[in-house]
Amino acid sequence: MTAKNINKVIYGGKTLIDLSADTVTAGGLLSGVTAHDKSGVPITGTCPFDVDSSGATASVAEILEGKTAYARGAVLTGMMPNNGAVEKVISGKEQAVIIPQGYHDGGGKVVIDTAEQAKLVPGNVREGVTILGVEGAMSGSEDSKPQAKTVTPSAAEQAILPDEGYNCLSQVTVLPIPYAESENSAGGLTVTIAG
Repeated sequence: MTAKNINKVIYGGKTLIDLSADTVTAGGLLSGVTAHDKSGVPITGTCPFDVDSSGATASVAEILEGKTAYARGAVLTGMMPNNGAVEKVISGKEQAVIIPQGYHDGGGKVVIDTAEQAKLVPGNVREGVTILGVEGAMSGSEDSKPQAKTVTPSAAEQAILPDEGYNCLSQVTVLPIPYAESENSAGGLTVTIAG
């Protein structure tokens, strides 16, 4: 006689075992665990469950694009962009560098534009001022061609400027206003003020 799987046992009118309403399946049973299904057939679990993910808080935006993870009992496929090594250049003092959202591998960098770096030399920075670690050496008189001038006051307005070939005035000497007194025919003094 061929052995049959038994899923229900009744003895003395009393049901001792009844598997017929059970819902256990190999996929719902932990891997390696044995039991019987509703027909009484022995089964070995195949479910690889290894963690309760119901309390996980990750979202698809926080998982790298193309990668999968489990959270809250479901598989999630990541949407976070892989930016790798992002490199940005600053070329203006007011420029803000926007760091894109996503994963960065740590190899990226933000640098000052090479043309702007070349300008940051001591001779371009005022003496006593330090900009980005560059201590200034410029006195402000570099390439100056000063001229000293002497002027005589006049009744007309004068603009005192350096002559061609000079770019600044080192000194302006204003002569005294010419003043002279002389006796006149009426018996008084004539005062002459040049200008």
